[in-house]
Amino acid sequence: MNMGKTLFAQIMGFVPWTSFARIVTRYGGDTRVRSLACTEQFRAMAFAQLTYRESLRDFETCLLANQAKLYSMGFRTPVKRSTLADANEGRDWHIWADLAVLLIRRARKLYCNDSFGVDLDNTVYALDATTIDLCLSLFPWAPFRTAKAAVKLHTLLDLRGNIPAFIHISDGKTHEVNVLDMLSFEAGAFYVMDRGYLNFARLFALHQTGAFFVTRAKHGMNARRVYSMPVDRSTGIICDQRIVLNGFYIAQDYPEQLRRIRFKDPVSGKTLVFLTNNTALPALTIAALYKSRWQVELFFKWIKQHLRIKRFIGNSENAVKTQIWCAVSTYVLIAIIKKELQLDASLYSLLQILSVSVFEKTQLSQALAGNGQFQDQTDISNQLNLFDF
Repeated sequence: MNMGKTLFAQIMGFVPWTSFARIVTRYGGDTRVRSLACTEQFRAMAFAQLTYRESLRDFETCLLANQAKLYSMGFRTPVKRSTLADANEGRDWHIWADLAVLLIRRARKLYCNDSFGVDLDNTVYALDATTIDLCLSLFPWAPFRTAKAAVKLHTLLDLRGNIPAFIHISDGKTHEVNVLDMLSFEAGAFYVMDRGYLNFARLFALHQTGAFFVTRAKHGMNARRVYSMPVDRSTGIICDQRIVLNGFYIAQDYPEQLRRIRFKDPVSGKTLVFLTNNTALPALTIAALYKSRWQVELFFKWIKQHLRIKRFIGNSENAVKTQIWCAVSTYVLIAIIKKELQLDASLYSLLQILSVSVFEKTQLSQALAGNGQFQDQTDISNQLNLFDF
């Protein structure tokens, strides 16, 4: 790395700008633009994420205090808050979505051999959604309840590295199960999801692609046992059965046999009933796969705490989606840097270091080496372990 560059400039060096230029051309992002090109807009949004800027005025003031360093960071002129607001409102949010997809593809290659706690060679995804509450009077395009607006962040998380493989942003009223219609399922991969995604017609479509699912059964599910496998109850497995669905219409939705596993959690004492179309894996592995679904819950908690996606600097749908996609791109970019520089520090520590040192001119690998000086401070201890890979 060039020792004369700021840390922020070195971070931006990991962005594939040539590919990004093709994305900008595809959507006409720089057409008739006289100031703040798309490259500068992303730098500005990434800077706001890394330094925890809460508003446009906060962002502008911070940059104006460091005018001498702006050119070396990639800004031709000081960025005005009105210019950035107009860019977020007017430029197609698909530009930033495509950039995020580009970075995600690169990150998944880097983390493809990481372990996620289950001894399994298949790719494992956790599917879930989180709600980001908004003010209805300011965001009328995102209805949720009578007096509240919201957007939902639907995420398919690759558990090897906790990299989001798919993200869809919808209004608060969109039901989670509709996302199954948008996914292209990967043969041989496992899709772990909660009961909110229990739609047998959609699960059968997943089954026909050669992919596997693991979910939980709803109470009172109408089904009959066809065969029971022998189990060792001392492991917590109560029963391992093959079942078929009863009822004329539901049997047409899923006409083949399902596997039902009843498991008693030795820690909480709760009895959980899992459904899957995989008949080869041991029952305990199926239970462990469902337990790994918790990683996506921790991912949501982490990004809400450490990325700027709860307070928005624009009110339109385009501005909100632009900010979310830029936040995702920044998160994945730091994950890429962590892996390529072989850093031991957690993502939390890396973000804390960068938040106070983006203007420093030192080698990136040395600045982010991490000596334990940044301790993760939060009430959710399990959440911290998620990114200590």
